[in-house]
Formats: sequence, structure tokens, C-alpha cells
Amino acid sequence: MKVFLGMSGGVDSAVSAYLLQQQGYEVIGVYMKNWSKNLPGMKCPWAEDLADAKRVAVKLGIDFRVFDFEKEYKQKVVDYMLAEYKKGNTPNPDIMCNQEIKFKLFAETAFEQGADRIATGHYAQTDGKNLLKAIDENKDQTYFLYRITEDAISKTFFPVGGMMKTEVKALAKKLGLSVAHKKESMGVCFVGEANMRDFLSEFIETKPGEIRELETDKVLGTHDGAIFYTLGQRHGLNLKDGLPYYVVRKNMKTNTIFVSRNLKALSLWKKEIELKDVILRGGDDGHNIEARIRHRAPLVKADYDAKTHKLTFAEEQKSLTPGQSVVFYRENVCLGGGIIC
Repeated sequence: MKVFLGMSGGVDSAVSAYLLQQQGYEVIGVYMKNWSKNLPGMKCPWAEDLADAKRVAVKLGIDFRVFDFEKEYKQKVVDYMLAEYKKGNTPNPDIMCNQEIKFKLFAETAFEQGADRIATGHYAQTDGKNLLKAIDENKDQTYFLYRITEDAISKTFFPVGGMMKTEVKALAKKLGLSVAHKKESMGVCFVGEANMRDFLSEFIETKPGEIRELETDKVLGTHDGAIFYTLGQRHGLNLKDGLPYYVVRKNMKTNTIFVSRNLKALSLWKKEIELKDVILRGGDDGHNIEARIRHRAPLVKADYDAKTHKLTFAEEQKSLTPGQSVVFYRENVCLGGGIIC
């Protein structure tokens, strides 16, 4: 059986290649060239990652290819992210990348080139039908994978999903893989070492606006663009009095940010929210589930009503941010989820 494995240049996909080999599969490593643009003060690491992936392929003696998805990635992921920020939302481009690129475009291209299955180094598991949480709860990535289709799940292997991260790194070291001690990439892949504010500034024209106190409407300071702030944010406000204020509301039309020192501000806490673009796999009705409101957030009991698109939590939740995803679980199974309106 021929398996096309997405190789990012990191340790997880490298070990995945070895594990698939050991299971008797013919492994073809594939580097997805999604983004290569350098921006002022921001060096895209794609060339280094490609070189690392190649070295692992040579070490293991597997075939290696490069799929150039840069055009599609810009259209499907980057442009989507920029459009959402302009609306005042805080999107998750990694989720969109998995939906549109890794488990759609990559899968389609791999199968066109003779693949029987695809694989990635994500920390997740599958029983051939359902998307399941990884053994390593701290590294579980099903939150970012919740939008992939049942068809994709049935044709995908997640070789390291049944291992702890410490085991993966130890095996890479034992095998003498060059990426065994490589620093793990953090944040959004195409932003690299830069922060999101710097990245957005290159693509979106911003203008100064007022920071007002929610309770008094008093102007406390100014900001350089409401798009840069998210609900619940505390740092980066740079208010003169130095007191701990939190972003509790944004008005994109007037480019105004409202803040409060009160963590119990009603606009920060909600028990019920509306979701859009909801996915529910396996015919599940969404009732009496557990939900995760952000990556690594604890699971909370909730109930989804497919008729009203409303999700009700058992307890009030803080900083439910429009554009972010809420992911549904039933025991070990990731059922799907939706995007906060």
C-alpha cells in the first residue's frame, strides 16, 4: 500500500515516516510549499523546513516530492484570515489550512498520483471512521482538525497519535534523525517568528482609534487599529495609568475599543452563543456533548441545537471570541464543531 505522508520538516512527521515504514507501507514524503514570502523583519522558514524534510527522507531511504500549493494557500487561507480580521473577528487559519489544503488539496493531489492513503504528523487518532483524541492530551490536535471530512478521516493515518511527545522525540534521537532536537514551531505557520500584528500591518491599512472605558465611556487612550485586539485581551493596551484593563467590546465602524477592569463584565461572559458553519459527523445531533472553546481549554458540558444554531454551556464561559472555533466531543470522539458568530 502506497502512503503519501505530509512532511513539514519537523520531528513528528519524520517519526511518522519511520513508523509507516516499519508497518510495511511504501512511503512517499511530500513537502507542501504553502508560503514562501519574506516580509520586512520576517523570514519565512520554508527553505530550512524543506531541507530538513529532505534530509529525513534521504536518511530513511524514501521517495520525496514537493507539492506547490502557494497560490491556493493564499486564496483559501491567507485571504480568508485577512477578510475575517477586517470584519473584527479573530479567525484560526490553521483550522482552515487543514480543511482546504492538507486534507483536501493535498489528499486530492496524492490520490491523483497513486496514493492509497495519506498521513500526517498530527497528534490525533482514527479508527477508520471517527476522528479520535490523541493519547498525549497535552499535544492533542483534534481541535485544529475538526473540520476535515469523514471521507478524509477514513483515508488518513496519524502514526504518532498513539504516542507521547516524549516518546516521539526519544525515538527520533535513537534513529539519529537530524530533526530530533529541532525547536517546535509555534503560532501560525506562515507568520514565522513575527507576531500577528506585524503580519497584518503588511496587508491591512489601519488607523488610530479611541480606547474607552465601558462603564463611563471615558477615553483612556488610543490604539492603532481595532483589528489587532481580541475579546478578553489585557496586554498591549499601553494605557497610562497602568491598571489592568480587559478588552470587552469592539466597534469596527467607529474603530473603537471598549475596556473594563471588571472581569465579570457581562460582555466577557456568556452561557449561550450562536455558531455558523457547523459540522457534525456520524449523524450526531449535538445534544449533551462536551465542547472546547480554544486549543487546550478544558472540556465543558454543552448542548447544541441544530435548528437555532445555538450552543448552550452548562456554565458561563469567558472571552468567547467571534471567528474562533468551538469543537464538539463525545468521550474520545471529535464530532465536529462550529465558528463563533
